[in-house]
Amino acid sequence: MTDDTETSIPAAGNIRVRRGAGTEGSRNLIFLDREISQIAFNWRVLAQAEDKQVPLLERLKYLCIVGSNLDEFFEVRIASLLAQNTVDGELSQDPAFRQQLRKISENCHQLAQRQYELLNTEILPLLAKKGVRILRHNDRNEAQRAWVKAYFEREVKPLLTPIGLDPAHPFPQVVNKSLNFIVSLAGKDAFGRGTAIAIVKAPRVLPRIIKLPEEISGNCMAFCLLSSVIHSHIEDLFNGREVINYSQFRVTRDSDLWVDEEEVKNLRQALQGELQTRQFGEAVRLEVAKNCPKELSDFLLAQFNLPQDRLYAVDGPVNMVRLGELLDYVRQPSLRFPPFAARFVTKANGLDMFSNLRKHDILLHHPFQAFQTVIDFIRSASLDPNVVAIKQTVYRTGMNSDLMESLITAARLGKEVTVVVELKARFDEEANINWADRLQQAGAQVVYGVVGLKTHAKMALVIRREEGGVLRHYAHLGTGNYHPSTTRFYTDFGLLTAHHGIATEVNEVFIHLTGLNKPKKLEHLWLAPFGLQPQIIKAIRNEARIAREGRPARIIAKMNALLDESVIRALYAASADGVKIDLIVRGACALRPGVPGLSENIRVRSIIGRFLEHSRIYYFRNDLAHDVYLGSADWMNRNLFRRIEVAFPVLDKALKKRVISEGLDPYLKDNTNAWVLDSEGNYERRKPRGKQAAFCAQNYLMQQLGSLSHTDDD
Repeated sequence: MTDDTETSIPAAGNIRVRRGAGTEGSRNLIFLDREISQIAFNWRVLAQAEDKQVPLLERLKYLCIVGSNLDEFFEVRIASLLAQNTVDGELSQDPAFRQQLRKISENCHQLAQRQYELLNTEILPLLAKKGVRILRHNDRNEAQRAWVKAYFEREVKPLLTPIGLDPAHPFPQVVNKSLNFIVSLAGKDAFGRGTAIAIVKAPRVLPRIIKLPEEISGNCMAFCLLSSVIHSHIEDLFNGREVINYSQFRVTRDSDLWVDEEEVKNLRQALQGELQTRQFGEAVRLEVAKNCPKELSDFLLAQFNLPQDRLYAVDGPVNMVRLGELLDYVRQPSLRFPPFAARFVTKANGLDMFSNLRKHDILLHHPFQAFQTVIDFIRSASLDPNVVAIKQTVYRTGMNSDLMESLITAARLGKEVTVVVELKARFDEEANINWADRLQQAGAQVVYGVVGLKTHAKMALVIRREEGGVLRHYAHLGTGNYHPSTTRFYTDFGLLTAHHGIATEVNEVFIHLTGLNKPKKLEHLWLAPFGLQPQIIKAIRNEARIAREGRPARIIAKMNALLDESVIRALYAASADGVKIDLIVRGACALRPGVPGLSENIRVRSIIGRFLEHSRIYYFRNDLAHDVYLGSADWMNRNLFRRIEVAFPVLDKALKKRVISEGLDPYLKDNTNAWVLDSEGNYERRKPRGKQAAFCAQNYLMQQLGSLSHTDDD
């Protein structure tokens, strides 16, 4: 294993240092606050937008990612936190909880402020120098204003419906995260009444980024925002009235779906009903323009029943995420990361695919190696006349999926197709319901997992009749979703295997999911919520025993989040016994590393780079047995106890070495995109020391496994 010996440095530039403590009490002496740790992750993402070595449009993309992450943070985490601490409609007055809310609010406001500062002082001015300009009304010349006026009259105004507020026109329903305007009016309306406030909803069908024609753009690519178009002509909506003030606004709502699975008779129908109301959950955040008059923002806060600290006055568009549309227009190579093409591990189809797997397992490391091999595996199975059954889990697969189409084909060809569809995959519920309908229409058996538990395991099984009439099992197990789009920018491992023990146990898990029977004892797979947490604890304690007996002991684990207290306590105990522990945790981490007497042998780092680190790897030295498990589960309470998860061993020695040399070692060596966590919850970015060469794990893997090309600046 590679040890990281670089000294840490303070966070670079304007990256704030975040404190990890949340509520008071002895518990926080050993655990960091989950919400604050999640916000700290977004500061690390924002650091990519700060980094002048990152291409300009990619910096803008990171700004948008921060915006999207904050949206989900409020929609899910803050909404959940508030719901858990509300009794009979009243928010708890517990001092510890109130202090936690204050810390969250301070962190989020600082993060949003820096996000917009960076947009206005660096990203947009630098884009303008590169010939890409977003023009506000005052920036547009006469010809451009005339074009925008015509666009407003032709495309926008017909779709607007201003609502003047009075007893017959109460405050309208405002859709979650939609763009709206509040307008303050003077004078009397057409009926002689002094209606003073109006609401204008921006059409959701219109693009938020509008490209101006080349003939009026000058020597650049010129754009304007839909919000700017409406701002410039909002007075045209109120004939005979004086517009005194106005502001754009956006409300973020609780977006978790909830159904009582014990009570409903049809989960799919219940969720379809809930999807209709998701857009109108409880408000949790209000965003307005920075120059919004206080009387208007106070009015909106009252309408949404929000306190003052949930107001975010931003210097720019209230939905920064939609600025990502700019990336679809601008094609300058110098403003993007160098092109990268995943390498094909095998293009074998049909019989070749299965004969190859009978000879050896195939390990895939996405996005460096193409996901197409998995698609070929399922497609080959769907068309092979000797394949009698295909089983697969679906958590996230997207609206368009070759995999799902292959399953539909297989069902139509008369194969036994069983698909375990997770209907409650957050924000993918609608797509999954649609696939469930199509699969059932094709004749596939569709089930929705286990009541009360999300099916998060990533696995597929092909059963094929071979020589002598024997049924042989072929399996795919992965750390990521069956989503061809995300496999291009999420790092994940997948294993294709014909190993009898593993593949037959995959079938046992499917039987457990469909038949709801108790799972048989599994020798190879670790299955949540039954055996995964105990197996992890057992493996950690085994390393502790080895250390107490005086032999080298080592644990390395890579995951998205580390929050489960039982696992953290086991790691603390192992550290005290002398086990050397390295944890690569991309997002939230509740473990305090480096505390004398508690966790002095534990180091925690986070990698934020071009690709989203998504693979889960558990390594235990185990007296040179080098046990390696891959899985779908983070070390979180929800994954270990409230989900169907599978962790699977890599048994082939060569492939085991690959997982270590590709999935762990480079990330421990990284001194470019690595952030190291200290015992107080602060993250500091690594950088090369002295004459030490810079090393980026993701670049190394692109060069070693894929095809990375370098493009000269224009």
